[in-house]
Amino acid sequence: MRISFNMQFKQSLNGILDAQKRMSRAEEQLVKQTRILSPADDPAASAKVLGLDQNLAQIEQFQKNSVLLKNNLALEETVLINMRTSYDRISTLAQAAGNATYGPAEREALALELRNIQAEMFDAMNTKNSEGSYIFAGYQDRSAAYEKDPVTGEYQFKGDDGFRALQISPSIKMPGNDSGKAIFDDVFARFKPSDTTIVLGGATAAGIEVSDQTKFNAFYIANYDNLTPANNTYNITIDAANNYQILQNGSALTPAVTGTFVPGEDILFQGLTIKIDGAAAAPGQINFDLPLPEKKNILNTLNDFIQVLENPSVSRGAVNEAIADALAQTEASARRIDSSLANLGGRNNVLDSVFNNNEDLTIKHKEYRADLAEVDFAAAMTEIKRQEVAMQAASSTFSKMSASTLFDYIR
Repeated sequence: MRISFNMQFKQSLNGILDAQKRMSRAEEQLVKQTRILSPADDPAASAKVLGLDQNLAQIEQFQKNSVLLKNNLALEETVLINMRTSYDRISTLAQAAGNATYGPAEREALALELRNIQAEMFDAMNTKNSEGSYIFAGYQDRSAAYEKDPVTGEYQFKGDDGFRALQISPSIKMPGNDSGKAIFDDVFARFKPSDTTIVLGGATAAGIEVSDQTKFNAFYIANYDNLTPANNTYNITIDAANNYQILQNGSALTPAVTGTFVPGEDILFQGLTIKIDGAAAAPGQINFDLPLPEKKNILNTLNDFIQVLENPSVSRGAVNEAIADALAQTEASARRIDSSLANLGGRNNVLDSVFNNNEDLTIKHKEYRADLAEVDFAAAMTEIKRQEVAMQAASSTFSKMSASTLFDYIR
């Protein structure tokens, strides 16, 4: 077969170009650190790599959300822990106010410290995060959660009961804040009966007070009738023979509550102490009610307590009543804070667990991706070297072929 010069030239040139192409491909694999430069290189592996890349990108976003949530929850936890300390101090001061030797000056000093604590708590309840959002305002986080009414002096919640949640895994969405309504406002004020009313008879006075708050709380919760308000009225009926019976809306209780009426002596009933004066009270009837439960935030409770302490002419009985109100509300509010802290702790544990799980998934996905697509550096370097040698050989051959002539052949 006769081989022309052009054929020899073309064949040698193609050899050089092919070697150069293979070397460039190996170099590109090294630079991009992947053996799959296009889906055509390995269609099945390429599809799996795309899926893994999507998963990794999604996990990366979950991890960013987790970090943001962790910061927000840590901020809320810090605020609530500090507030919890304030609740303890309020209880201490309220108990101190019960000291019978304290006069107006001492009570005024207690009121002054309570005002400072109130201001501190008001500030804490309007805490903002690093993004400038009020963390206890729910969805209305661009405005303060609590405001003081300039007319009434009452502190009002201005947010809502929403919360902002972020996705931390394909199936877990976690709240990054809690509404102040749930933590500070949805707290029942102290349960207590209404004042007594002399309906029949000649009683000169009738008083009622809570002597066992725990027992009365249980009675109130079990018996307050939201559907039939009349059932919240209790009657103490006294007959002409000085026998009394306590009725609910005119009906006997089960078991019946009866006894002998002695003017001025205590009648004990479900944590209540009732005292009726006047021999002419028999026969007669005294009523009292279980009033509608009231929810109150700690700021307004402190307002009421401080006003009593600042009043130099207030009676000892009124002070004791205000102390009981403040202690009950403080205890209930502190329990709500404790519950919120426990909830935050639970969320932090889940957050840490999911975060670590996402880290493990990231490692596994990257390992699988490397197995599928990562270039073998040793093999790539060997290939580059091999193609370099091949190209040098082809170049040398090409130089010799292009320099040869017919005279060289004849010679």
